Amino acid sequence: MKALLSSKPVLWFLFLFNLVVAVAAPFVVDGSQGVMTAVGMGVVSLGAGLSLLKGRGQGQPA
Repeated sequence: MKALLSSKPVLWFLFLFNLVVAVAAPFVVDGSQGVMTAVGMGVVSLGAGLSLLKGRGQGQPA
């Protein structure tokens, strides 16, 4: 499972999908639930983005 989650296509999907949901959630869901959804999805997106940057810095093959 770790190999699947650390593959570049999966990281890109997690980064982009969660980023879009984090941006749209406050407009779609009202109140604190929308804000908390945005925060949670933003954290996942940030983690995936940092993993992409970390992998790029180590010179891993694409």
